[in-house]
Amino acid sequence: MTSTTTKPSPAEIRRARADNPKARERDVAKQLGVSEADLVAASCGAGVRRIRADVDAFLTGAPALGEVMALTRNESAVHEKIGTYEKPVLGRHASMVLGSQIDLRIFPRDWVHGFAVEKGEGADVKRSLQFFCGAGEAVHKLHLRDASNVEAYEALVASMLADDQSDAVSVAAKQPRTADNDDAARPHADDLRERWSRMTDVHQFVGILRDLKLSRRQAVELVGPEFAWRIDDEAVPAMMRLAAAETLPIMCFVGNGGCIQIHSGPIAEVKPMGPWINVLDPTFHLHLRTDHITDVWAVRKPNVDGHVSSIEAYGADGSMIIQFFGQRKEGSDERREWRGLVEGLPRVQQPSAA
Repeated sequence: MTSTTTKPSPAEIRRARADNPKARERDVAKQLGVSEADLVAASCGAGVRRIRADVDAFLTGAPALGEVMALTRNESAVHEKIGTYEKPVLGRHASMVLGSQIDLRIFPRDWVHGFAVEKGEGADVKRSLQFFCGAGEAVHKLHLRDASNVEAYEALVASMLADDQSDAVSVAAKQPRTADNDDAARPHADDLRERWSRMTDVHQFVGILRDLKLSRRQAVELVGPEFAWRIDDEAVPAMMRLAAAETLPIMCFVGNGGCIQIHSGPIAEVKPMGPWINVLDPTFHLHLRTDHITDVWAVRKPNVDGHVSSIEAYGADGSMIIQFFGQRKEGSDERREWRGLVEGLPRVQQPSAA
């Protein structure tokens, strides 16, 4: 939406939604020039209740709901897991869910708007909890299933119900990602390589980026082929098909500013559909827009057990769309089959970073 565009009223948003009952909320919102949070809020009082975007309250109550579907997405990838919200770990700056199926890393600062949403009638009612960032973009959603505990859901909604039940929300303008300044990054190359080589835990990587003021995308291009090399854009669907064929357990990360959702285990049913590559397994669905991928990198990070290899796909703005690792146990080196798969994917010739 531009500054000269008048934002549709809640009544106009509801009318547009009614005129397009089968369209996805995200698509209707885009057509109207509003955020998805605006679209959901417009139905407050008609199947939608506003709730506090309180991560602690949500994670404390979610285990009682039983089997549900957790959904986290960004502009280019949708990650859906069926399971229970087991083993929540609360934190001021970061929280986690460490279940065998639902595995989340949550950053509460980006949880701003929350809604309890009901659609349909009678036995066909679909219930969900939906959370959005300050710009109105979806951060995380929980969808009830047939086996879910509806009484626990209603109790959780009641405990989180917001005082404000108006049908409009105030959303901030989405801040575009700042473009990487490659010239500024070049002087850090030697320092980056030296610090990268001394990593003993992959989680140290974030601190290195912060200290050197580099984006993740800058770092993988800058560090040099000993630790990162560009691979063919078709490497992601190729890897998915190979992993499925070999029943190789992998880890798949999809995230946004407020939540990262992780699948761990094998994948089986991999299906392309137009620009999408999909995983359609019983407890894991993934939908990835391959046409949004502008570059893919194989990345090697040292740790105390040797090193771990990942595949990282980036979009045109330099942000990460999706990331894959081989599943492994703490205290053991990664699987040779995964390492061989990554190193065997076709490489793209890159000029020297030095």
